[in-house]
Amino acid sequence: MDTAENKKSGKGTFTKLVMGFVTIILIVLMFPKGESIEFEVSEGSIWLYDDLIAPFSFPIKKSEEIYRAEVEAAKRSVFPVFIDESANKQKSIESLTTYNSYLIKVLDESIESESNTIQNPTFLSTPSFLSLQNLRIRERNLITSGPPLKNFFVASAEALNSVYTRGVLSIDSGSQLRDSIALRKGNFDTIEPIGRNIFLDQAKNEIAERINRSDYPEDIKTALLEYTTHFLLPTVVFSSELTEEETTQAKNNVSKYTGIVNENERIIAKHDRVSKEIRLKIESYKESKGELIGRVGLILQAVGKFFHIGLILSLLVTYLFLFRKGIFYNNQKLLMFVIIILFVSFVTFLINQVRVQAPLQYLIFIPAASMILTIMFDSRIGFYSTVIMTLITGALRGNDYTFMAMNLIAGGIAVYSVRDIKNRSQIFRSFLFILLGYILSIFAFGLERFAPWDNLLVESAFATTNALVSPVLTYGLLIFFEKFFKITTDLTLLELSNFDRPLLRELARKAPGTFNHSITMGTMAEAAAEKIGANHLLARVGAYYHDVGKTISPQNFVENQLNNQNVHENLTPGESVSMIVQHVNEGIALAKEHNLPQEIIDFIPMHHGEMVMSYFYERAKKIYGEEKININDFRYPGPKPNNKETTIVMLADGCESAVRSIENPDPVKVENIIDSIFKTRSEDQQLEDSPVTFRDIKIMKEEFLNILLGQHHKRIKYPKQDEAEKGIQTENK
Repeated sequence: MDTAENKKSGKGTFTKLVMGFVTIILIVLMFPKGESIEFEVSEGSIWLYDDLIAPFSFPIKKSEEIYRAEVEAAKRSVFPVFIDESANKQKSIESLTTYNSYLIKVLDESIESESNTIQNPTFLSTPSFLSLQNLRIRERNLITSGPPLKNFFVASAEALNSVYTRGVLSIDSGSQLRDSIALRKGNFDTIEPIGRNIFLDQAKNEIAERINRSDYPEDIKTALLEYTTHFLLPTVVFSSELTEEETTQAKNNVSKYTGIVNENERIIAKHDRVSKEIRLKIESYKESKGELIGRVGLILQAVGKFFHIGLILSLLVTYLFLFRKGIFYNNQKLLMFVIIILFVSFVTFLINQVRVQAPLQYLIFIPAASMILTIMFDSRIGFYSTVIMTLITGALRGNDYTFMAMNLIAGGIAVYSVRDIKNRSQIFRSFLFILLGYILSIFAFGLERFAPWDNLLVESAFATTNALVSPVLTYGLLIFFEKFFKITTDLTLLELSNFDRPLLRELARKAPGTFNHSITMGTMAEAAAEKIGANHLLARVGAYYHDVGKTISPQNFVENQLNNQNVHENLTPGESVSMIVQHVNEGIALAKEHNLPQEIIDFIPMHHGEMVMSYFYERAKKIYGEEKININDFRYPGPKPNNKETTIVMLADGCESAVRSIENPDPVKVENIIDSIFKTRSEDQQLEDSPVTFRDIKIMKEEFLNILLGQHHKRIKYPKQDEAEKGIQTENK
């Protein structure tokens, strides 16, 4: 290996180490904080360990539902806090009296200056002010028939005083409050009925009713109402800040604990059933133990978690290294594993944070991840990854064995439900299999621990949600992973094998000879690939598209020359070579234009490798002499095939083309031609980058021979077929 390859390999190894380290650290951070994870218990199960004795005293936490109920009750017990602002009554009356004198002065000045308006704040620039101005004008001209203006101010003061016989609240009657309030005077609160006071909107209504009983015209009544309410100030003012403080204090006063377990007290005996109270004791013990271990203990616990997750992930890495090297050495594909594992772990972490009485753990969509990895790679990868994900999420759930077992069963069934998937719609068939796996597991473990039937039904409902969402999630994420990570799945290959695809349809229409050649090659490649353990679907689809470049100029290739006129007879060998090579570049361009996966595009140049175009090379030697030509000028540009599938297609291409040219093919001729093609490709070092073995080559020869003999078998001639072939018409007798 050269220096550049060494650097590349070193960089790839470093990237893998970084991905692994970051993945482990992120998962460790999702573990329950400060808790001992020695065991996980569920209500109704049997305690199979030795007697659990408390090594220290610790408080017993209340259950979440009880604690929340008590907090809500504490919040409801808080009275809304109002501040006593009795001084506002005197302030309001004094302001009104002072303003009365000022208003008369302003009115007189306004009349004397013959101005309809005057630039003064608020009330003085309103239509109501104009009404009072008109009243003052009539009064000064001795033409008013109603009460004088001074009575206006008296009525205003009387209306204002009438509502101050009680406290005036700063809120309206529509506000949702309790029937009592906490009235704060200084540093002391007095609880009193809210009915002792009057709401602000009610106070305004009382003022309006009193004014409406006066003898003033309607416009004056309107002015009087607006003028009076302008000076109305609440004497009992609501404080949201103080109320919130009281609410927070009440919530903080609710204890999280319901009792205490003393040192050396037995928490639970062996073979006892775990009741609700005992489960709370065990959970409280675990949390208290986590809080007492100290900084050194926390560090050691973190190290333990790191190795815990590291060892689990190492199983997957080892499997990939030994049996799936193509994935192991592809950091982009490894990144996909990292994303899926972290996503499932993060969902588990979020579910752990939600404290509700519901089996939310069934909303961790492990079956969806299992199906994605199965479709992306294969069922072995899918199942192995499912085992790893259930172990990791089970650890995040506090070593919950029941959770791990259920998801392993459901995920495993999901893997096998998409193992031989033929189209994307089949993904939704998995719903029934996932649901079956969950339901059977729920009832198996439920009956084992004598769980109530209503609990089993609730768990089944959540599991049904998982079974419904998992196929949808798989369908959506599958497209994302295919595009983002450029992974060609069997589903993509099946879609590309449809003869209605634009490229294949064009190939069949413009170059029918090449199309038939490609179909035969596809059959040969698929059969051989299946026998030697290669991807038979990839080999077949690669064969279909290997010559799509010939659709540009189909007449340049002998299989499409229906009139037996060979265009190369009038060209020099060099021109012919240039024309033939061009179909490779044109094929690559067409494939990229139609967004074919790179795995398929590789077949276009690799099925030729760096082979010599022997027909034109031999012709050039006859014309120019062997010493005047360079054999490399007659080679395809390559590269050589580098996997089993492209190697199969290269050999199938040569064998099918050569056998097609045999007149009256028989088994001996066909077998000799196949041996010759394999030998020529091998001696020309076209297979040096390929992983095929001698055993693979032997199997490929056998499969090619069987298929080609079947394609070119002899048929019995129909009566008078010779005359029909020559165009001689015969009469029916």
